[in-house]
Amino acid sequence: MGSGFASIDAFLQAHPELQFIDLLIPDMNGIVRGKRVDPSALAKVFERGVAMPASIFALNIQGTTVEETGLGLDIGEADRVCLPIDATLTMEPWQKRPTAQLLLTMFELDRETPFFADPRVVLQNIVKRFDELGLTPVAAYELEFYLIDQENLAGRPQPPKSPISGKRPAGTQAYSIDDLDEYAEFLADVLDAAREQELPADALVAESAPGQFEVNLHYVEDAVRACDHATLLKRLIKNMAYDHEMDTTFMAKPYHNQAGSGMHLHVSLVDEQGRNVFAGDAEEPNDMLRWAVGGLVATMNDAMALFCPNINSYRRFSPEYYVPSAATWGVDNRTASLRLPGGDPEALRIEHRVAGADANPYLLMAAVLAGIHYGISNRIEPPPVTVGNAHEQHEASLVNNLRDALRELGQSAVMEDYLGRDFMDVFVACKEHELNEFEMTISDLEYLWYLHTV
Repeated sequence: MGSGFASIDAFLQAHPELQFIDLLIPDMNGIVRGKRVDPSALAKVFERGVAMPASIFALNIQGTTVEETGLGLDIGEADRVCLPIDATLTMEPWQKRPTAQLLLTMFELDRETPFFADPRVVLQNIVKRFDELGLTPVAAYELEFYLIDQENLAGRPQPPKSPISGKRPAGTQAYSIDDLDEYAEFLADVLDAAREQELPADALVAESAPGQFEVNLHYVEDAVRACDHATLLKRLIKNMAYDHEMDTTFMAKPYHNQAGSGMHLHVSLVDEQGRNVFAGDAEEPNDMLRWAVGGLVATMNDAMALFCPNINSYRRFSPEYYVPSAATWGVDNRTASLRLPGGDPEALRIEHRVAGADANPYLLMAAVLAGIHYGISNRIEPPPVTVGNAHEQHEASLVNNLRDALRELGQSAVMEDYLGRDFMDVFVACKEHELNEFEMTISDLEYLWYLHTV
């Protein structure tokens, strides 16, 4: 159940002050939805689950049901049952009134069949394919984010004033300890709260723009749990910032002239004896690692809509900010899409560097594991390794806009095999709805350019 408690009663006895419990379920966008209940309802939630509408997975980024998914009025806004996820009952350290949280996942009404449109279920189905190979994905996320002021500047974000100097940062030095000092209390509270919630966050790094930071999560031998950690950590960071009278954004590109925020995924595979099957010399990857890289390269454009699911996602791609633009791989090379970090040969892994911080962790993981499984199963050889600056050696070939990415995903036989056609149709319908609304909106720039000139 989490927090070392063997039973619901033990958790409630340990927290007699408890006033509320937040029941959480991440939607298609990775946004956490749910209900707040009285602690007296907890036993019932564990015994019977809680009813929530299937249309939770038909919501666009604005929280509006996309009827084209078929999960709204077509089924009468019908409920499904959401059941607790083991080891996710913890306290919320940022709340003024004592509140706990519990992560849920959706099932059909029989309480046995996982609901097809829940991204967590999609990922679980792919992990099962590795079970058949006697392999277990081991994974960890690195998340970048910006601290921003609670007061926007003409609707645009700006860095918050330093709690130490009272100044608003104009620049940041990568890995700067001084920049960490400026927001030391907030950053310490994030790590303390993560520890309390049993989220394996172990490091915070100042990134290369004002107010930008990266938080690293430990490896876990459970790819689904790694996504739970990333999802809950994002929620923790947002709420802890509010406590410090600041805001945060995981938007992929909040400032046009600063680095975007990425979500890098580190992944390897262990066999039934717990041995890393990628282990060896990064310069001469073994068969399993080579085929895994080959599969990821071959499916990268197919999965771009999952790596970069929003219109803003594609504004992040820029050579000067170490964001890859082609399906490449390299050894300890941060200009490549896939990096094989140097160091301990026994810890050799793949770092996937394409996705933005706005990606849904479950769907990013699902797409990466699908590519790895596809590559290993079909023994796909990768292209030649990239040595040096990938941007100078390879023309940009990754899909660079959401509409083309959705088209690539919808036409991908490989992704259909791993994700399921029904899920893909729901995802594409949600994102096309957002895209159509965006494209029909007249921007300020259009008025500036055309209102009095044409």
